[in-house]
Amino acid sequence: MKHSFGSDNHSGVHPTIMEAILNENKEFATAYGEDNYTRSVLNKLEDLLGGNCTAFFVFNGTGANIVALQGFLRSYNSVLAPATAHINVDECGAVEKISASRIIPLDAPDGKVTPEEVKKGLTGFGFQHHAQPKILSISQPTELGTNYTPEEIKELADLMHSHGCYLHVDGSRISNAAESLGLPIKSFINDCGVDALSFGGTKNGLLMGEAVVIFHRPENTLPDSNGLPMNIQNMEAAKNLQYLRKQTTQLYSKSRFIAAQFEAYLKDDLYLKLAGQSNSMAKYLAESLKGIPEVEISKSVDSNAVFAIIPLWIGEELHKKHYFYVWDETTNEVRWMCSFNTTKEDIDLFVADVKEIILQHNK
Repeated sequence: MKHSFGSDNHSGVHPTIMEAILNENKEFATAYGEDNYTRSVLNKLEDLLGGNCTAFFVFNGTGANIVALQGFLRSYNSVLAPATAHINVDECGAVEKISASRIIPLDAPDGKVTPEEVKKGLTGFGFQHHAQPKILSISQPTELGTNYTPEEIKELADLMHSHGCYLHVDGSRISNAAESLGLPIKSFINDCGVDALSFGGTKNGLLMGEAVVIFHRPENTLPDSNGLPMNIQNMEAAKNLQYLRKQTTQLYSKSRFIAAQFEAYLKDDLYLKLAGQSNSMAKYLAESLKGIPEVEISKSVDSNAVFAIIPLWIGEELHKKHYFYVWDETTNEVRWMCSFNTTKEDIDLFVADVKEIILQHNK
């Protein structure tokens, strides 16, 4: 496959990350994350996020979300999430199957839920016939490429905590959000009251491996929906995560190879540099398409995704040369994803093909 605009998962592994794996491929090390090297890298990740948290490595994004959420759930609980959330649309019911907790989808036209919409799902507390709300899961950036502001995240966290519930962030592209906002990740995650984070890297140059982070929240002594102090629940979630990770088949025996990637990823802000490239290419793509009447940019370009509504005939011809997904078949809205290794030349060729298709169609 030539350059793909289908997904940032289609891109390869950044050379620095691959080199880090090869450099770690020597001698012996204790397995299952019990080696000193893995622990030291996890400490670096925890420090990056502002400390007072516990991080664990897992295999992939779906596993990260399941493990993170399970720490707060019992089978009779429910998970609130935007209807477009990855856990609701693209994880094959994994969260519901493994946790036995129901997902309650919320309306989110731009990918972001509002406090008013979340309140609609915060009902039925103490009513034995209803699943009990426990945690809100949002994505940063969202599946529609938009970013929450720190103020918006804090407002959602405060709302959930006021109801004895928790906030989880699916950060499969968390580096793209940080680079786009121009803020350290801690400032819109830890500092805003988030309880659990899925920290991604595979979409941004890693071979495999993500992290689950639980924030301890010692200051939050409000009772949760089970009547327990919420700070105790956070500590329990962190303590139990190692067992949930194993049960969910997310414990990698040769953990040091995930650790090696993360060490290289965090060193000298490589994670931000790679995200910066994909973000800037998405903005360049959107800017290059301006002025073409047949192409309507349909979502704010806040990260590395460009959403557009195009005529069916453009999509059909463009698919012959470039890989991408139709996001909404009813409107023919498409999604074009840029990656850490997308170049201006890739964009220029893509835009030239769009213009040529239109030219030939109008002859």
